[in-house]
Amino acid sequence: MSLDILFIHPNAAEILYQGLNKTYSAIEPPIWAGMLANHVLSRGYSAEILDTEALQATDEQAVGWITKVCPRLAAFVIYGQQPSASTQNMEGAVRLAEKLRAVAPEQKILFVGAHVAALPFETLERHGCIDFVCQNEGVYTISGLLATDLRSKLDKVRGLGWRSEKDIVLNPPSAIVSQKDLQKELPGVAWDLLPMERYRTALWHALPNGCVREPFVSLYTSLGCPMKCSFCMINIINRQDNAYSDGSAVFRYWDPEFIIKDFERFARMGIRNIKIADELFVFKKEHFLKLCELIIERGFDFNIWCYARVDMTRPEYLETMKRAGVNFLALGIESGNARVRSGVTKGRFKETDIEQAVRTIQDCGISVAGNYIFGLPDDDRDSMRETLDLAKRLNTEMANFYSAMAYPGSPLYGMALQEGWALPERYAGFSQHSYYTRPLPTKYLSAEEVLAFRDKAWMEYHTRPEFLTVLKEKFGQTAVDETLRSTRIKLKRKILEEAGI
Repeated sequence: MSLDILFIHPNAAEILYQGLNKTYSAIEPPIWAGMLANHVLSRGYSAEILDTEALQATDEQAVGWITKVCPRLAAFVIYGQQPSASTQNMEGAVRLAEKLRAVAPEQKILFVGAHVAALPFETLERHGCIDFVCQNEGVYTISGLLATDLRSKLDKVRGLGWRSEKDIVLNPPSAIVSQKDLQKELPGVAWDLLPMERYRTALWHALPNGCVREPFVSLYTSLGCPMKCSFCMINIINRQDNAYSDGSAVFRYWDPEFIIKDFERFARMGIRNIKIADELFVFKKEHFLKLCELIIERGFDFNIWCYARVDMTRPEYLETMKRAGVNFLALGIESGNARVRSGVTKGRFKETDIEQAVRTIQDCGISVAGNYIFGLPDDDRDSMRETLDLAKRLNTEMANFYSAMAYPGSPLYGMALQEGWALPERYAGFSQHSYYTRPLPTKYLSAEEVLAFRDKAWMEYHTRPEFLTVLKEKFGQTAVDETLRSTRIKLKRKILEEAGI
């Protein structure tokens, strides 16, 4: 009996992360591939998952495995370690799909993910190796396509983008899975189909776990985000129209009594390191507090990190989360300048709010991962310095420094097209750590100036005695040693080399 569908997670880690790939970048389970696999399995179709990144497979090895299995449909699931990673992961996906097409010209190939949801027509137009794309999250589109012979009645599959003999066709949109149908249509991740022993977390997440990074797992307990930040494209997969837009701010969540079964599984497997990948886990208290209470009731000993908003950090929430094993909260601080934050819909936070939130979290025994962006549209050198100064003043146990990118599917992408701003020439250019990285310019600074500032700021922050002292006091000397070892890996940047910077 032939396999109905093979879900493929591509591997481009070496080009996306440079020297960080071998030791320091995380390797996360492909959550969407696992959820889509469970969906089609629940519909009676056969499915497997090939995680080429976790297996560290070459394209040639992957092609060999795919052709041996010979699925009716090879489905490339283009997501990544965070939602914005979809475009950068097109680098490895397209490369593998082209090699697969050369060896197996009759193999039907589908792409699903945030990038293709943002640019379905452009994806098909640009890459002849792709037969089908999904225009949103793709759940009903994929099971609908499997109900056909993959050659006829394609115009009846809602949400499908495909090639006719004459043209590229985008069918009418498909519905996304509703809140009431979430547990029926997306009944969790097909963990049995994944190489669970292969996943590792980031170094900073493992600090409370003695820097032990494996085993590791990540999962969603909710989907979507109610916010509409201009630099974000998380909600593009919720889109239910064929026009370019910033998506739909839909928030859906699984019942805590349903999700706790996954945590029970992780405990049996001896997995401590857990990432709750929700864009906004600390949002609906009936959801996140109940899940935390269920974890506490079972006496599990996890090392969890998740995302929260600055204005959702109440002590009564934090105490419960800490007891459940939440050791890190990631905050989207973005900028230290109120004018710059206001330009990307983050303007409700005052600097005093940010500082108070961080102290409140830390007072409850939870560490903070601060996320900052350099190069937002209103940034100049002074405002970027304000952001770095704020980061140093907060001195959180972890800090992520990003350059602003116009990710396809974000409002910032539409702005970039309208203004004629230079965008990356290849998909890897959307990776924060790639040699080909090209961030956006601002009204006052070039892309080269933004990237040079970001790289210098990252090194400056992570080698400061004040920061290293915090690491040693909280996590021990091993945390300091591993952090300094990571700073010895120098990222090369094409645009900086060309500019002589």
